[in-house]
Amino acid sequence: MRRANGEGSLIKLNGCRFWYAQYYDNNGRKIRISTRTAVKQEALAVLRKQMGDRDKGLAPLTDVRKLTYKDLRAGLLANYIEKGNKSLVVRANGEDTITGLTQLDKFFEYSAENPGPSVLEINIETGRAFIRQRQAEGAGNAVINRSLSCLRRMLKLAYEEGKIQSLPVIRLLKEPPARKGFVELAKFEELLAALPSHLHPYIMFLYHCGGRSGEAELIEWSQVDLEHGFIRLEDDQTKNGEGRIVPLPKQLIAKLQAIEPKDGRVFDTTNLRKEWQKGCAAAGLGRIILVEGKKYDPRYEGLTLHDFRRSAARNLVTEAGVPERIAMQILGHKTRSIFDRYHIVPPQDVLTAMAQWDAATKNLLSQGNGSKLGKKQPHGSRKSLMALSSRG
Repeated sequence: MRRANGEGSLIKLNGCRFWYAQYYDNNGRKIRISTRTAVKQEALAVLRKQMGDRDKGLAPLTDVRKLTYKDLRAGLLANYIEKGNKSLVVRANGEDTITGLTQLDKFFEYSAENPGPSVLEINIETGRAFIRQRQAEGAGNAVINRSLSCLRRMLKLAYEEGKIQSLPVIRLLKEPPARKGFVELAKFEELLAALPSHLHPYIMFLYHCGGRSGEAELIEWSQVDLEHGFIRLEDDQTKNGEGRIVPLPKQLIAKLQAIEPKDGRVFDTTNLRKEWQKGCAAAGLGRIILVEGKKYDPRYEGLTLHDFRRSAARNLVTEAGVPERIAMQILGHKTRSIFDRYHIVPPQDVLTAMAQWDAATKNLLSQGNGSKLGKKQPHGSRKSLMALSSRG
């Protein structure tokens, strides 16, 4: 059945009971797909849908069927490289990867020989099956969500680029509240004593300066000024893309002065993961959980390196009295909302604040000004107070 020029056509091939839809894409390439129906009107509906998708810039179904997990994965990595995302990691073998991608590779059985399933086989049920598998392996919701976010992102990129005709729904799990832990100085010193000496400069930098672990690992000696006591982070080293000056405490300066030779990377992180877990367990800040069948790969729960950013925020502002604006510059926080997540106020500090107000009220009363506290304010004063309170 041939239709008017430009409208496509329906044809039947010898030995096949199904109608085939035939049309040309926007580049003039002939597209022929099976409608998988012997009913002419149903086949015509398929043809019209395919041509409608073509006019929207979507890829023909024949191309979509050829698209695999390997192609989605490559598109995700290419996007991270183009954007210069700091979360892109280069493995020892030179391959690029992202947090959560390794678990997806395992789930889809991806390898150099196996490109994984067709994109048409990836849907909401795929996400649910992945969740069940990871939960059976003991993974937490936050860890599982990192992988699901990778899957959602690669599918969205393919959809935006017109490689797939519809965007599958991949739902994330509810995550636990953001971590609010911090480490008191005395407990930190106990932890430091439980760690090997070659890790001390790195751990001290994270705790006292609130540096990000990824930023710290890239620092080279050319960026260190021990005479003036600071490290200069370059734009391409920081998460927010803005360079900054990080001041160093005296005890860290002394540690760095003792290191020789001063070439290449500043901080030695050899066996960091294993030693960190052992040290935290020894200091009562974490625990190592043996996993059946994984003798040399136990599960760890407890303090993380990133918790030191919260500790640094609290130490600088609450303990040392550093202005919040300066503390934000040291830690590399661009927005106040993010800084507030790291500047944790312990319950005792809140109680202390009220005790300070109690002391202030007694002082006011002893000076004879207490009678003003209960008096009705003049009309103009009440307006001023209301205006101030409305501004927060």
